[in-house]
Amino acid sequence: MGDRLEEAWERRATEWPAWARTPGHDVHFTRLNWPAFERVLPAPGRLTLDLGCGEGRLGRLLNPAGYRLIGLDSSPTLAALARDSGGYDRVLEADACAIPLDDGAVDLVVAFMSLHDMDDPAAAIAETARVLEPDGLLCAAIVHPLNRPADRLVDYFEHQRAADSVESNGLTMTFDSIDRPLEYYTLALEQAGFVVEALREPRPDAATLEAEPRLAGAAQRPFFLHLRCRRASR
Repeated sequence: MGDRLEEAWERRATEWPAWARTPGHDVHFTRLNWPAFERVLPAPGRLTLDLGCGEGRLGRLLNPAGYRLIGLDSSPTLAALARDSGGYDRVLEADACAIPLDDGAVDLVVAFMSLHDMDDPAAAIAETARVLEPDGLLCAAIVHPLNRPADRLVDYFEHQRAADSVESNGLTMTFDSIDRPLEYYTLALEQAGFVVEALREPRPDAATLEAEPRLAGAAQRPFFLHLRCRRASR
């Protein structure tokens, strides 16, 4: 695992579309993570950047709701899939640490389950601040820093590279990421001039658990962390 995360995700790019696009498969997304994340999003504004857009499923959801979107992903394969998905005005194949947009180009950046998959999320957060207009918003979802195996929680404060393979319903996906403590993200936001407006740890309610028992673990410990952050005026 000596390669960069962006290279690892390009290697996994053939696995991810089936995982993300097979109807009824990714219940953690459809029944827990996405419904809760929608509640921290602002109404559609001028222009939204989907940072780490993957194969484009946020574009397919947000575009019909009235958001104008630019997608960005470092994986050539995933960027091409997002481009073909039809939800974006355009899709950029680029590094999140060097976003090819002008200062203040967008009023919203969505980083949904992407920051922990980056080698340098602090630099990406700083770039996000640059491309946001004054008082613009960053809405981010990450794997909760406590949502990791017990052997990796022992060294919670250490940055730990991980490759977690998950098999479900005949599909296999390996998630390459880096475990980091919560303070890493809040410090990066602080240094980039962001103020946290909302912090959520989504938890399934009783009706959701009855309909989807596979989410039982998320009722006992947090799986995801959601943040809405405002870029301070300069």
